[in-house]
Amino acid sequence: MSHPLTRVPFLGQFVDERFLEHRRKASSVAGIITAVLALVVFEYRLLRYGVFDWELAAVALVFVAIKMGLFLWYRFRD
Repeated sequence: MSHPLTRVPFLGQFVDERFLEHRRKASSVAGIITAVLALVVFEYRLLRYGVFDWELAAVALVFVAIKMGLFLWYRFRD
């Protein structure tokens, strides 16, 4: 099954398996970096100011839950 973007006349020549794989890897790396940054800011605020920032903790926990959930989903579906 081909990606829907391959049917667009102008974009079809640019969208191939390599493009989709690069997009997948870039999205994964961006998500991991964002979660690590949230953890770093959380720890900085906790150690520097003694403030437990629930929003940043929630971002980190949601990331871990989604990442592990998707890992298990793909593991058992493949």
